[in-house]
Amino acid sequence: MIATSRTWRFWLVLVFTVIGMAVTFSLGRWQLARATQKQALQESIESRQHQPAIDLATVAAPIDQTQLDKLLHRPVSLRGVWVADRTVYLDNRQMGGRQGFDVLTPLRLSGADSVVLVQRGWAPRNFGDRTALPAVQTPSGEVTILGRIAASPARLYSLGEDGHGAIRQNLDLEAFRGETGLPLASLTVLQTGEASEGLLREWPQPATGVEKHHGYAFQWFGLCALIGLLFTWFQVVRPFYISRRV
Repeated sequence: MIATSRTWRFWLVLVFTVIGMAVTFSLGRWQLARATQKQALQESIESRQHQPAIDLATVAAPIDQTQLDKLLHRPVSLRGVWVADRTVYLDNRQMGGRQGFDVLTPLRLSGADSVVLVQRGWAPRNFGDRTALPAVQTPSGEVTILGRIAASPARLYSLGEDGHGAIRQNLDLEAFRGETGLPLASLTVLQTGEASEGLLREWPQPATGVEKHHGYAFQWFGLCALIGLLFTWFQVVRPFYISRRV
């Protein structure tokens, strides 16, 4: 009777062990597949960054989300005039571990009836007066900027609706178009280059999280191996030594 009970328990544990190892091994392989996909995306992003700069007509033309996705991270050179009175300061943004503002200003393109919202750079905030704007210089007259096509600024958690003042938590491109009446293009540009005009431009390089998926895969494969080792020790090796002693 005791032997029968032990045999039944052994096979039950074996079934759960096989299921556990199969599940964790499959999850590990899935994470590796995701890493491969992300690696391909990362290589695509790096390739786009070395392609020729997009022309002004492409930036000004209406595009849908599919077209925008294909243009993301492409370099661009723009010429135009800043719409300085529509500058927005996105609060609680970090650069180099410091809190401050991401400064966005619309640029009215020269030779085109279009305006592009430019993420110009980052400026520190005045913690003594949270309503004070940073000392950012916005040149008058025509300027030329270099940058890359970017998605809209990341949204941060907000308890209420987005404000309409100069300092805001978030900015929705469509809502900002209606608010300002400006013919804003469907894309934004992340200005690159050295620090200037009171702004830093130490933007992080686009990352797809390949390392994260490799780390998850390692954890799942490690758990799979651990399940197998525990079964081998407690159901095979340990009972064998106990039986030898008896």
